[in-house]
Amino acid sequence: MNRKTMTSVLALAIPLISGCATARQARTDAKPSDVENASAEVNPQNSPAIMLAAYTDDSDGGSPVSTAEPQASNESLADLEQQITNNPTLSRMWREYRASAAKVHYVDKLPDPTLGANAFAHPIETAAGSQRANLTLSQMLPWLPRLDAQAQQACFEAAALRQVYESEQLRITSELRTRWFQLYVLQKQIEITKASQDILESLIDVANSRVASGSASQSDVLAGTVEYGKLEEQLVALRQRSASTTAQINRLVGRNATTPIALPNQIEASLPEWDVDYLMALARENQPDIEVARIRKHAARWGVEIARLKRRPDFTVNVSWFAIDDNRPPSSIVSVGEDAWSIGAMMSLPIRHEKYDAMEQEALWRNAAANSSIEEVQQKYDALIVDVWEQAKAANETARLYQSTIIPESKRTLQADQEAYTNGDVEFDRLVDDFRSTLALEFGYHRSIGQLATALARIEQATGIALPTDGFRADAATSVPVEPSTDSSDSSLQPAVPPVP
Repeated sequence: MNRKTMTSVLALAIPLISGCATARQARTDAKPSDVENASAEVNPQNSPAIMLAAYTDDSDGGSPVSTAEPQASNESLADLEQQITNNPTLSRMWREYRASAAKVHYVDKLPDPTLGANAFAHPIETAAGSQRANLTLSQMLPWLPRLDAQAQQACFEAAALRQVYESEQLRITSELRTRWFQLYVLQKQIEITKASQDILESLIDVANSRVASGSASQSDVLAGTVEYGKLEEQLVALRQRSASTTAQINRLVGRNATTPIALPNQIEASLPEWDVDYLMALARENQPDIEVARIRKHAARWGVEIARLKRRPDFTVNVSWFAIDDNRPPSSIVSVGEDAWSIGAMMSLPIRHEKYDAMEQEALWRNAAANSSIEEVQQKYDALIVDVWEQAKAANETARLYQSTIIPESKRTLQADQEAYTNGDVEFDRLVDDFRSTLALEFGYHRSIGQLATALARIEQATGIALPTDGFRADAATSVPVEPSTDSSDSSLQPAVPPVP
């Protein structure tokens, strides 16, 4: 049997297979490397150009997720915001993005070659000898422009997931701030309630003195005692809400639910001089959800191209070697015992036009839906910004009214009625009503401060960017432990914008 033929067949087959991969690699390396914003507009109705995306791998393949153990110290709000990378949801979404980014590395590669062998139980008898076995090496060659389109679509889909991660990070930051301001308001309400108990105790002492002197009835003391019990009940509810809010904050930063939260002694909220149109313009440029819609529009446009290219045939090339025994008499007509080999090719026949028409229609409708989603998301954030801005203005005006007019007048009324009750000029019930009113107004003031700060945090989330603002300022933080239940850039995905030639 002649083995030189087998060697020559393999020598031809290896360059054939590797040559396809080399040509493919050259096509991949030829992708443009200029980095631009993925939101550049490409209108498929006006031009056949499609957005191109280039992928650059991270050298470390790491994650921005911090594994450091959070410290239960006197963190400020800014310190807490630095710890949101410990949030399990963010960790999961980052890994989903990295998984999608890894897909870019293989989606445009050729399928693996296949190697097949046959051994004949009964040899095929030929004039050159008995054929006992054959070996076949084949390589499928998909339509290469379709592989390019699939790589572009995968790149944009991964870039969209990165923006989804950024959007979730903004949402968690906003929720963290909202919970933190809620905890601040609850803590101030607890402080006010305790101070109110002290005031009420002094009123009860006055009532006891008047009862002892015979100028008041025992019902005044009983009314004061009942009111004191209501304050105790209110404290229980406030402590429960404070503990629950603390647990939610710790959940957002991915640590133990009972870790103490540091709160400032006082926050001063003010309304920045922002313009709604300015805020909406910032959102259109920086909001990750809007960027997700833009990127997915380009991914859908590549989906249309992929559907069209599915009509193109796939090819398969193969090389076969046949082992021939040297078991025939010498002949001048055939080469006895010389191994045979062949080169073949196959092509798929995309003749099911109805199927490919349906694929293209599906892709076109998805592309149209993706185009519509951009305007939908923009309108959503425009409405959100206007809504939250109006809430911020209302909360700011309410806080100013409480601070400048309503609370001072209520305190003066309470003080005057206290003196009048001591002199026997007013009933104790009126004094209790004044007390309740002042307490409710104090609660309302701090609630409006918290609402203003929360609204500013939501506006920052909606715009997707840290805004230059003097919106709220916190004093030095002090550790406020949770009271017991007793009465005490990844830059790896960079879409580029040259049109398809």
